[in-house]
Amino acid sequence: MELIQQGAEARVYRSNFCGKSVIVKERFPKSYRHPALDKVLTHRRTNQEVRSLLRCRKAGIPCPAVVFIDYDKYRIYLEEIAEADAMRDVFCRLDNGDEAQELGRMIGKTLAIMHNADIIHGDLTTSNMLLRQKSDGSPAQLFLIDFGLSSVSTLAEDKGVDLYVLERAFLSTHPNSEVVFQQVLNAYKSSAGEAKAVIEKLDEVRMRGRKRSMVG
Repeated sequence: MELIQQGAEARVYRSNFCGKSVIVKERFPKSYRHPALDKVLTHRRTNQEVRSLLRCRKAGIPCPAVVFIDYDKYRIYLEEIAEADAMRDVFCRLDNGDEAQELGRMIGKTLAIMHNADIIHGDLTTSNMLLRQKSDGSPAQLFLIDFGLSSVSTLAEDKGVDLYVLERAFLSTHPNSEVVFQQVLNAYKSSAGEAKAVIEKLDEVRMRGRKRSMVG
């Protein structure tokens, strides 16, 4: 297997499985945790990530298909999304004009569908989104990836925090992109079933964030 990413929680490899190109996400033991507790938590996180991916696909959200799960080594074998670019790189190539704003609307609609299915991603950034452009001129596809911190919740608070995490990551990675993120929210409001309550919670979380910044 070819190591392509090392994170705090897992290693990500590119490999082959039954003749198919796959991405392998492997959760490794944490030496600071008791082995028995670590095993329980790792098993739980692996299960939750798989459940979230399956729930997303059932809701019609493009995301990698789960190919195989190895619970002995805590590895999830996922479909590799070929010919796709990280949304972070796409935005870095664009200004904040019409094309970027259209992508913002695509993100907002996708997140609304995800939240309508009560899925909380937990780590929304433009690095955890892939864009696949179609050569035949048909609409591009937006894929969500890395559900390692995901959960299921009906609470508007949790959905508001999900949006806040994206907003902070978005504005820190893509300076002066407020107009693009506003398109994310506009599309979200048009498609999310509990949009009003979620946006109210987002505003509350923003206020708490500002207070923490003022206190230091």
